[in-house]
Amino acid sequence: MNNMTESVATPKMVKIDTTGIYYRDLNAKLRQLVDEGVERIELTNVCGQRYIATDLSRPVDIKIYGTPGNDLGAFMNGSRIEVFGNAQDCMANTLNAGEIIVHGHAGDICGMAARGGKIFVRDYVGYRAGIHMKEYQEKKPMMVVGDTGQDFMGEYMAGGVLVVLGLGLKDGEKHKANFIGTGIHGGVIYISGAFEPHQLGKEVGVAELNENDQAVLTGLVNEYCAHFNCDAIEILKKPFKKLYPKFLRPYGRLYSY
Repeated sequence: MNNMTESVATPKMVKIDTTGIYYRDLNAKLRQLVDEGVERIELTNVCGQRYIATDLSRPVDIKIYGTPGNDLGAFMNGSRIEVFGNAQDCMANTLNAGEIIVHGHAGDICGMAARGGKIFVRDYVGYRAGIHMKEYQEKKPMMVVGDTGQDFMGEYMAGGVLVVLGLGLKDGEKHKANFIGTGIHGGVIYISGAFEPHQLGKEVGVAELNENDQAVLTGLVNEYCAHFNCDAIEILKKPFKKLYPKFLRPYGRLYSY
């Protein structure tokens, strides 16, 4: 494994300079370290390496400095990842459990098919964030986006909670995403910031938050602010709308005879 250097601060914590390391070699090393009992891993100079934290044998704490590549935390089952930078596409693909915190923005299809865990993105996300998030019994994925997203946010959501805080919007500025919630048939989206009815999928209902909604939102905003050192009280003063599915099977007739 060329250019891989390690300095061990404690038997349970390892630092790796990832400069020039091929993603398969890096992931093989991560799996080895986790199998050996390392609990904390710090990765520096990350630049596009894919699949980080996929297929680990047990949960660990990973700090990433740089820009991880596609499928960060894919199929992750309990680890905690904190990214000091931006994340590329398909982050948290089919996330089962754990937490991913991004001190920057994330790319397209963030949280695709997530079925548990929590995702916090300080800034904006790309297209199709939260697509096909789902939930089962006690498992419920939750994603909080600090700014806004592109088209098809919450597309085909089948469960979970997607929060869009709109913090980067100027006074009077509307969200630019279209087709928000297209095909949604479960879960809920809490969104702050103006939008027009035509920007929503035809399956999406709009309502005010009830007491339970407010409790869920408050908890997630408090967590977001703890991660990114901002004022939860000020954020919660902003008006929010609840976007919900009007139909259980919006496209059921297309696939039945």
